[in-house]
Amino acid sequence: MRTLGNIIWFLFGGLICALGWVISGLICCVTIIGIPVGLQAFKFASFVLWPFGRDIDFSGMGTGSFLVNILWIIFFGWELALASLAFGLVYCVTIVGIPFGLQHFKFMKLALMPFGAEIITID
Repeated sequence: MRTLGNIIWFLFGGLICALGWVISGLICCVTIIGIPVGLQAFKFASFVLWPFGRDIDFSGMGTGSFLVNILWIIFFGWELALASLAFGLVYCVTIVGIPFGLQHFKFMKLALMPFGAEIITID
């Protein structure tokens, strides 16, 4: 079921969302200081491509993560969060789209706080 969900996700919105993360990562990697931020964006872009069977743990945030999250929200996070909110609302209109809408809402939270977050596998 997880594989089928990931394939449907990839075809109906996952690729577009992942492209947003990749573009943000590329922009961050233009400067030397932004390379760690860009690498984090690339890591989450791969998560956005295949989200079913994995989840996000937000328990590892410290002071440094908080400060970088503030900068991220100002420059990139709010755009990614608004896109995820819009996609999530559209998908939740139908009963079949609710699991995909919930994934978008999860990515909305991730778009606002990616630093200190960790990808975990669900069994």
